[in-house]
Amino acid sequence: MADRTKSPSRLRVALLEPEPIRLQGFVTLFQDHPRIEFVVFELAQFLADQEFTLALLGLHGERLTLPFVATIHGLRPDVRLVVMGPDANDEVILQAITAGAKAYLEASATPQQVEQAIEIVNQGSIWAPRRVLSIFVDRATRPTRSAAPALAQFTARETEVLKLLVAARSNREIARSLGIEERTVKAHVAKLMRKVGVENRIALSIFAVTNSIVAPNPE
Repeated sequence: MADRTKSPSRLRVALLEPEPIRLQGFVTLFQDHPRIEFVVFELAQFLADQEFTLALLGLHGERLTLPFVATIHGLRPDVRLVVMGPDANDEVILQAITAGAKAYLEASATPQQVEQAIEIVNQGSIWAPRRVLSIFVDRATRPTRSAAPALAQFTARETEVLKLLVAARSNREIARSLGIEERTVKAHVAKLMRKVGVENRIALSIFAVTNSIVAPNPE
């Protein structure tokens, strides 16, 4: 782990990056930066730490995926979260922001863009393409649907499926954990999406965490 000695003139950012090469790249590129200091954390370690309120989360590979944004936001709502992931369309960026991220940076972002995003998020603003922010504001100001889906009743099995879904498990992993067929898991997920009124697994995970239907597990 990087040196955690405090420096009052620098922004100290928790770095949650599962890929060693990317992690080393961040540390190397910013080690002499006059303003930003990255401190490396494992996810569970970060969630238990109350000092850092600014973090950069790398969404690469299978270890950290988009549903983890909602999980981290649910467990640490005080954290201003910058997400960096694969090149994405507007809908994916919107899903990340809706889940609690304050910024979405694509993997091709330059060090200067990373710096700008961190500075803006630290000031309390959102970093995203202007077109994405426009869509976000438009959706946020639309008349809301009935609150009935939040009161939907879930069976014990559906709740078990939701918990594993929020933990970013695949259908195969959920089936193995619960001792059921993979096609049964697919049926449960489809039924849950109909109950809640969402169209994909990510939105279902976000709904489950933000409405406290299941408690997110940091592991």
